[in-house]
Amino acid sequence: MVAAASRFSKLTSPTTVSLPKALLEQSSGAFAFRLSDDRITAVAGKLFIIATPIGNLEDITERAVRMLREADLIACEDTRHTRKLLNHFGISTSTISYHEHNEQSRAEELCGLLEAGKSIALVSDAGTPLISDPGFRVVNAAIDRGISVVPIPGPVAFAAALSASGLPTDQFYFAGFLPPRSSARRAKLIELRAIPATLVFYEAPHRIKAALKDALEILGDRQAVVARELTKLHEEFTRGTLTELFQRFANSESRGEMVLIISGSDGSISDSETSPETRLCDRIDQLERDGVDSKTALKQAAKELGLKRDDAYRMLVNQKNRRSR
Repeated sequence: MVAAASRFSKLTSPTTVSLPKALLEQSSGAFAFRLSDDRITAVAGKLFIIATPIGNLEDITERAVRMLREADLIACEDTRHTRKLLNHFGISTSTISYHEHNEQSRAEELCGLLEAGKSIALVSDAGTPLISDPGFRVVNAAIDRGISVVPIPGPVAFAAALSASGLPTDQFYFAGFLPPRSSARRAKLIELRAIPATLVFYEAPHRIKAALKDALEILGDRQAVVARELTKLHEEFTRGTLTELFQRFANSESRGEMVLIISGSDGSISDSETSPETRLCDRIDQLERDGVDSKTALKQAAKELGLKRDDAYRMLVNQKNRRSR
């Protein structure tokens, strides 16, 4: 029986064979058992999700190095970038590109290799794959096909930043990258402002000033932290209120991907303060104070809040009528 299992494990394509359930217990684990009947499918390949350093090469784990060396293929965002890491550790495994622009087609290709018995390592340019990085499609496709997906844990930027931030860590909300456009960014912050958990975002250095300004106007002057160049020579944590951080970054040119951490709501925001009508009026008032005319302010506020202009106008009139009573 063991010999039979060995022969089946060498199949190069998915094959369904009718074998006794007892064979499953004697095999090497290279089969996925289907509970609906007595058939098992030969699927020997595994997909390994491998975290890599976010700056300091000493942060890679021995297990990650071993799996990168033993894998048949490494799928990575930038093959040239990953090759530098592999060369440092003397790893000669072949690489293939897997990024946001080819993710859909490449996921099918990789699953075909996995079904043929190949073991594939998935890495990002830095940190843990899928965390604000490509990878969801191939992982989801592999699971749908009954292929084993194995995480090899390691560095992740937001966790490192949060642990040293000094802000509450008992509960937090990681929202990935804030939208690049101000209107969408403000809408996202409005959506999150009543959450009591610590808010965690990734942000690019050229957008940090605008992000801090919008956060201050939408969330209020909360305690916050900007962490940059994590685990690198010039690692930096800047702590203070959102006002202080905005002033700090307003006239400086910073480099490196950043983690923006903001304390959660203290519960002082009532339902009425977070209602669409109130948010609309508050935003219009802010724009008019900045010198925007009332018609343009209404149009811009409606766009930021995802409202139709006519609906926003009716909400504005109703809110003003309530306020005048």
